[in-house]
Amino acid sequence: MTWNFRKPWAAGDEKSSPIDAIEPLSTSNSSSEAHHAEKKNPAEREIDITSAAEDIPKLAKSHRWDPNLPQDKIDALHDASATGDVEAIKEVETAFVEDSPYEEVRAAVRPTDPEGPANTARAWVLGMVFVTVCSGLNMFLSMRQPAITFPAVVVQLIVYPIGCFWAKVVPTRVFNTFGVKWTFNTGPFTIKEHAVITIMANVSISYAYATDALLALAGKPFYNLNMGWGFQLMFTLSSQIIGIALSGMFRRFLVWPSAMMWPGQFSNTSLFYALHDKTKSDPSKANGWNISRYRLFCYITIGSFAWYWVPGVLWQGLSVFAFITWIRPNNVVLNQLFGGFTGLSLIPITFDWTYVSGYLLDPLLAPAHAHFNTLVGLIVFVILSSIGISYTGSLYADYLPINTSSLFDNTQNYYNVSKILTPQFTFDLEKYKNYSPMFLAPTFALNYGLSFAALTAAIVHTIIFNGSEIWYRFKTSRNQEPDIHMKLMKKYKECPDWWYGICLVLSLALGLATCLGYSSQLPWWAFFVSNIIAAVFVIPLCMIMATTNIQLSLNVISPFLAGFMIPGKPIGVMMFKVFSTITLGQAQTYTGDLKMAHYMKIPPRTVFSCQVVASIWACFVQIAVMNWALGAIDGVCTTTQSSHYTCPNGKTFFSSSIVWGVIGPERIFGKDAIYTAIQYYWLLGALLPVLFYVLMRSFPRSPVRLLNAPVMLGAMSWLPPATPLSFSTWAIVGLTFNYYIRRRFPGWWHNYNYITAAGLDTGLVISTIIIFFAITLSEATIPHWWGNVGVYDTMDYMVTAVRKTVADGETFGPATW
Repeated sequence: MTWNFRKPWAAGDEKSSPIDAIEPLSTSNSSSEAHHAEKKNPAEREIDITSAAEDIPKLAKSHRWDPNLPQDKIDALHDASATGDVEAIKEVETAFVEDSPYEEVRAAVRPTDPEGPANTARAWVLGMVFVTVCSGLNMFLSMRQPAITFPAVVVQLIVYPIGCFWAKVVPTRVFNTFGVKWTFNTGPFTIKEHAVITIMANVSISYAYATDALLALAGKPFYNLNMGWGFQLMFTLSSQIIGIALSGMFRRFLVWPSAMMWPGQFSNTSLFYALHDKTKSDPSKANGWNISRYRLFCYITIGSFAWYWVPGVLWQGLSVFAFITWIRPNNVVLNQLFGGFTGLSLIPITFDWTYVSGYLLDPLLAPAHAHFNTLVGLIVFVILSSIGISYTGSLYADYLPINTSSLFDNTQNYYNVSKILTPQFTFDLEKYKNYSPMFLAPTFALNYGLSFAALTAAIVHTIIFNGSEIWYRFKTSRNQEPDIHMKLMKKYKECPDWWYGICLVLSLALGLATCLGYSSQLPWWAFFVSNIIAAVFVIPLCMIMATTNIQLSLNVISPFLAGFMIPGKPIGVMMFKVFSTITLGQAQTYTGDLKMAHYMKIPPRTVFSCQVVASIWACFVQIAVMNWALGAIDGVCTTTQSSHYTCPNGKTFFSSSIVWGVIGPERIFGKDAIYTAIQYYWLLGALLPVLFYVLMRSFPRSPVRLLNAPVMLGAMSWLPPATPLSFSTWAIVGLTFNYYIRRRFPGWWHNYNYITAAGLDTGLVISTIIIFFAITLSEATIPHWWGNVGVYDTMDYMVTAVRKTVADGETFGPATW
């Protein structure tokens, strides 16, 4: 049976919908005059020279250090500002105000306001259904090892045919409720409704970060403390909603400026347009290609789906193609240098998209300068530094693997924290002295150092390069120099700041009640400190993500600081980590979605309501699912659970709370500790942006203007558990598309780069989900041959590539600790 869906984009010869005259739940269309104006080509719009002349100096100041603008545009901007030439002003105004000045944005976002309502009953019903099902399912599956997640792109794809089917079969009857006219079917499924549903999924579909801590508390093998539903709900709601409030309050800095591109949204916006507009490309503007974006997306998705079965099932050795370790599986040095699991991957080869995009996301989305900075940081601060530490014997590294996130004792075994704890999970100093200090692999020690450096670098970088702009935008509020997208959004009522302020006050009140009303071990002042730390970093780290697509986090620094502030309180340390880490993380997620709504011209008040409602509802769903699983699954969270519901995230949180809350950072990084030298990375992070600033002022037109210290340092924060293989291949693929192809085939890149990214990710996600349910969950047997077995018989994979070993009964390291 074939369904002839009504075209989402209304054609001129289609009959009008019987409800065209009905006011939607939130007005999304402008007047006919405004709509006619926005359909004009940007170059055809009339330019007010007086207004343009006033905008040019502001634009020149705002884009002075912009790494995403080519040098010729920056020169044109400064020339127009300096000379006041009318023609130059017109050209700059057309490039910067009448369209986006960024080629990336022009390739992924149309400079128009698409037709159709956004805030409809259909969008709310579909959005809440998908939020309920997917958030609950993700919570349930997160308790399993290995875990799997349904990302928002799944919702973005599945909801499109459902929305079109709804538009065809659901009656268009109009209801009148308290004077408000509404209907379940407003006509064709619009791109704006599609965007609203996707935004609801983005902010709520992943399991709440607080549930990791709750599993550590409630799991019987862990703390085995049931704090009750009240504690769970208040903890989860407060930690999730604070981020919404901060993202909204800071949107004048992070959303409205055109320089805040948010490249991570480009695959979403490109997919929206591909699904809702299936016209072919102009071959003269696409290097000879005329295939539609929709058709190319389908082809790439099918290819990505089919290919992942090869490295995922048939020949798993293709994932980490460390052929040198296959040739010499027992050579320690070769396995350390060329291994892809616990080595440095000096010849980085993988045929598995999960390794390429697993940590820094899709490389086709990040700009070329982000790949360049990441590659420099990887080579200088990870590979060369790790080799230097390991092969000089510093920090006892010759007794340890070169790259792993595991902790070791002085007998080269994994560190057993139970040997230094009392039955009440408190620290036993005598047991600790009789057991061992903790030892970190070189890359793991560097991970902490680079995380410290990245945060100080982010603060200094933002002050030096963006400080004056932040102050300017604080004073001007919404009356900033606009690009075309800001101009189109001005016709919608802005969401008042006090709405976000109320969210902030209420969520902080819930969090404070959680700390004071229960045995949380988190003092009231530490609760506020955790959120203040997150708030301080929202603008710097969101700016970095908005311009580079590199996400920096507080997941390393937050337990480190908490361990110093509230020593001996592991549960308090755990809660401190949740509030600081997820407040920032949610702010980054919500702000990115605000930008996507900005690009898709969704009314701000609609965005606020769908983000808040979806986030709150998802918290209730996930807490209910978590408690059901804890009560209904036999042996849940134990290592012997028959269906592998071992709560891996809860175990990680539990172990982290013991390390930082019981042992404490003082014994690892303190004055007399083994890794005290890592503290100098705070200073490195503060000085590196200053050095780059001096170089940029000395050579303003050279490539040094692209140097970015926070990215160079902070992109490495996933290393380990990531390996250099992922970062090397990410940068290589990214530079291939966003440097070589963009310059060699600009038409193809403009039309197809971001839809290619969407296709690669979508095919991988679908394939991963099917493999999980068909093979992993059912424990089906995969082909048993050398490509799935022999490739793992290496020292690199078995974590045994160490240059010095100790005999039974012997130890290494300091004599006392």
